[in-house]
Amino acid sequence: MRELDVKRIEETVAELCIEANHYLSDDVKACIGSMRREESWPVAETVLEQIEENIKIAEKGVFPLCQDTGMACVFLEIGQDVHLTGGLLADAVNEGVRRGYGEGYLRKSIVKDPLRRENTGDNTPAYIHTEIVEGDKVKIVVAPKGFGSENMSRIKMLPPSAGEAGVKDFVVRVCEEAGANPCPPVVVGVGIGGSFDKAALMAKKALLIPLDEANPDPYYGQMEAELMERINELGIGPQGFGGKTTALAVNIKTAPTHIAGLPVAVNINCHVCRHKEAVL
Repeated sequence: MRELDVKRIEETVAELCIEANHYLSDDVKACIGSMRREESWPVAETVLEQIEENIKIAEKGVFPLCQDTGMACVFLEIGQDVHLTGGLLADAVNEGVRRGYGEGYLRKSIVKDPLRRENTGDNTPAYIHTEIVEGDKVKIVVAPKGFGSENMSRIKMLPPSAGEAGVKDFVVRVCEEAGANPCPPVVVGVGIGGSFDKAALMAKKALLIPLDEANPDPYYGQMEAELMERINELGIGPQGFGGKTTALAVNIKTAPTHIAGLPVAVNINCHVCRHKEAVL
């Protein structure tokens, strides 16, 4: 049994909060560059060039990628052969977020109560998702989630009779109704199956999949390609100025579900699809 002091988790979360808000992963940057080269509408091409310039400015470490530095969504894969010591895991994660958003001068966007709206002042609490896996390591993924795109996300409990066509139509309709609000080009995470809550979590986890990674199931890989084509045919374009670059990627995750249901969740992310990870 390997022991791991939660202080290391705290320190790592603090670092990842800052890194995620300044540095986009290579797959996202490459996808934006590829879309810019393929864009035929001059206005859309110019907007994508400005997005690339913004990425370069953020990488200098002074200004974050976006003024909305997001809700701290933290995903933990904890090896079952790890014994965490030194305190509570949740306390360590939240202290890491508190430190990261303070030391990184990142905007604090979390309110204590959804209706009374008093800011917590330190961007806590984080939203923590844990999974027990094999091994003696702890994988940490910090994904700051801005709410311009989060507010455009939707879930629907379709009847099984809706089938593949119903799922596709729902995903495209969500993107069409979102329009320019989520700061396109967007990354579209889709969760199909499970239960009401499971579908939503899968959709959010789908946003963590590298944009250049093929779906391991060819059936869903083909569905992703068809959805990408249909979404980009909407003509919303970068920042809503038109063009053929509305989505950078569509990623689908699935799970077994009940015979009477077909849950579908769509979690939209803006082009600043931020997430950084570390393994302890």
